[in-house]
Amino acid sequence: MRGFPLFGPASRVVRRASVLATFGLAAGATPGALMGQVDVEYLQSAVTKKMGLPFSDAVRVGDMLFLSGQIGNRPGEMELVPGGIQAETRQTMENIKAVLEANGSSMERVVKCLVMMADIEEWSAMNEVYVTYFQDHFPARSALAGTGLALGARVEIECLATVGEPATPAGSPWDPLDWP
Repeated sequence: MRGFPLFGPASRVVRRASVLATFGLAAGATPGALMGQVDVEYLQSAVTKKMGLPFSDAVRVGDMLFLSGQIGNRPGEMELVPGGIQAETRQTMENIKAVLEANGSSMERVVKCLVMMADIEEWSAMNEVYVTYFQDHFPARSALAGTGLALGARVEIECLATVGEPATPAGSPWDPLDWP
């Protein structure tokens, strides 16, 4: 049988989890109590706070780090780097790398990326830069094209990564000690 089975062992697991969650929540149990306690940490850099942006740079759930989408602006600025899709992609990837490193992860630990583009015709040019940031592996990846990315960006990329102990490397643009 191809695809996700509507019936059979896998569907019973999904239904059982759904039923347990529904009855457990109705009985007053929290989702954490049903699934085992998992800490959720909302991570917002001093840069993001200073700019008054209404999102976290990343959210840590257990050993996973979920990054907000990054675009090709320099940290602390609301302006895209000049130079087109390749320059924007390079800055986007540097922003991703900085957020990962500031929160105890690295490019080597990225497991999934979503690439959003203003024009899919620029895919090859974006990809030429993107691939240089992954030396030993390529994460799973999805892509879509549309209009209306933040600040008129040509590309926005969000990532998921595994994470170890939080650590901010000295000199990172996301290091709160580097900002007044």
